Amino acid sequence: MTDLMINQNLPHLMHVDLNSCFATIEQQAYPHLRGKPIVIAAYKTDKGCILSPSIEAKKLGIKTGMRVFEAKQIYSNIIVRNTDPELVRDVNSKFMKIFQDYSPKVIPKSIDEAIIDFSPVFSETTDLITIGKEIKSRLRKEIGEWISCNVGIATNRFLAKLAASLHKPDGLDFIDYKNLKQVYSVVKLTDLNGINIRFELRLNMNGINNPIDFFQASESLLRKNIFQSIAGYYWYMRLRGWEIDNFESTRKSFGQEYSLKEKTKDPEKLKKIIMKLCEKMGRRLRKSNQLSSAIHLGILYQDYSFWHKGKKIDQSISSTKELFNNIMILFFLQPKINTVSKISVSCFSLTKNNNHQLTLIDLGEEKINKISNALDKINDRFGEFTMIPATMMNMEDTVIDRIAFGKSGLL
Repeated sequence: MTDLMINQNLPHLMHVDLNSCFATIEQQAYPHLRGKPIVIAAYKTDKGCILSPSIEAKKLGIKTGMRVFEAKQIYSNIIVRNTDPELVRDVNSKFMKIFQDYSPKVIPKSIDEAIIDFSPVFSETTDLITIGKEIKSRLRKEIGEWISCNVGIATNRFLAKLAASLHKPDGLDFIDYKNLKQVYSVVKLTDLNGINIRFELRLNMNGINNPIDFFQASESLLRKNIFQSIAGYYWYMRLRGWEIDNFESTRKSFGQEYSLKEKTKDPEKLKKIIMKLCEKMGRRLRKSNQLSSAIHLGILYQDYSFWHKGKKIDQSISSTKELFNNIMILFFLQPKINTVSKISVSCFSLTKNNNHQLTLIDLGEEKINKISNALDKINDRFGEFTMIPATMMNMEDTVIDRIAFGKSGLL
């Protein structure tokens, strides 16, 4: 293929990614932390997983996914904090409102990044570079002076995300057909979103050692020899700036998991943890206006053995009570009760909740769902777990509220 296959349309997509999101938001809220190496971790203990190092910590070599003790080996005075979910959700809500001032089509990709599609309002006079600079300025003025972001502009989502990664932190880059090859010449294969070490090895085995090789490979080679599927064609188009990722996958399940800080085999303690997991899962299920007719329980024991069980349910449910009752049926099917290290619950076989009007003789599950929705509204207004089942009393520090990295983080 020739360069004529490169998309030469004017870029209309903008990828915005907050820098070191959780850590930066913490520094914005607490000025004494600014300019210092800090990390946000799942737990403050030495084995806690680091979710977000600050920009200062990254410069020292501390990375997401490290354990706290590894960060301390690099920098002994590292400041370790837990995530503040309400703070992060508040910032997410504010930056999404700013984005919606520029286009009605804003696609959240995770709690800290989104795509602004300018196609509904785009014209040849639209200056996305100026708009990108304005958005960066507004984030600092309207959310906080310590808040910064990376902005990438391109003709497809793939290249917009790549552009946003070129000059972190606080960068703004533009990729079109004029500078596409130049950009590919200064990045690595693993800098391309979707190419991990395993895929890099597969490409290397076929003579593709860098993004320029990847870009110059024929569609036939990519489709028939390397990916051996339609994925090869998609990569051929993606690398040339054509949009083939503008689909939103349908969620197939909701789930929650919890690693126990204090491992136990006490059924009463485990019952409370499962109830809180079901409440968090149920709130997300109800917010999506869906019902579930299948559930699953997974348990990792202290000896690293694993047991799991799933089942179909006769009716479609969404209330915490019904989710919990069905999960507990599975819980008591364990061959024997061992000391538990991690619990995960999930629900699937989802259907839309059509909110049928109640009959004069109220159906039990419909009534329960309405009560659950009413309680959700109270918790939305006054704070997570303001209204809780009695089983969850005195569990404020158990199954701590977390921010997911995917879209579920917004729920």
